Amino acid sequence: MIGLGRTFLRLAALQASWTYERMQGIGIAVAMEPLLAPLADNIERARAARARSAQYFNAHPFLAGAAVGALAQAELDGEPGERILRLRTALSGPLGALGDQLFWAGIVPAAMGLAMLGVTQGYGLGVIALTVLGYNALRIVVTAWGLRVGLAHGLRVAHAISESWLPKAAPRAGDVAAVLIGAAVPMVAAWLLRGSGEPVRATVLVVAGAVALGVLTLRRPLSAPRLTVGAAALTLLWRWSAA
Repeated sequence: MIGLGRTFLRLAALQASWTYERMQGIGIAVAMEPLLAPLADNIERARAARARSAQYFNAHPFLAGAAVGALAQAELDGEPGERILRLRTALSGPLGALGDQLFWAGIVPAAMGLAMLGVTQGYGLGVIALTVLGYNALRIVVTAWGLRVGLAHGLRVAHAISESWLPKAAPRAGDVAAVLIGAAVPMVAAWLLRGSGEPVRATVLVVAGAVALGVLTLRRPLSAPRLTVGAAALTLLWRWSAA
């Protein structure tokens, strides 16, 4: 499709023009502009489409590609402006919630936990670099997937997303993060206190840290508290048995 590559690159700077009035609206318009090139022959239609594309929008930036693709396809299909605006409003909340659950409550803390575990095992900056590269690779893949789904389904993009892997994977990402963070807490504590000569103090700090993290996650609608504390306890037992 015309402008697909340029749209994908512009999605990387989606929030560069973020404002309190329109949130990501201007960024959505900039990203959509290459996809609307076929409307250039119809000045009035192109003007109306670009005006709609710059209105208020707020969702997770890594999933906004689904909205960009769907809205652009709806404009190219000649759908009524009212339906396009309703789609824009309907996509904002779900894409924001799913993205927050997948990335901010799942992939990001999971990556942090993995990096911390790697550092405690002596891999140093190498594991941190690999974690950063892996995280950004996931971001690119998810953004590209969303853009393709939006372009393929247009006004029916919400149904396509509901039937995809995303609604199932988003909650599970939080579980993975809980396990990795739960394992990282005692490992990092033991690593920081290594050679301190104060085993009682080290034990108290490790257990307190694991319990505190579990309490902080009690409000999550997942099994994260049990996973976090359980992983921390198992890691502690392993460390003690190894010692």
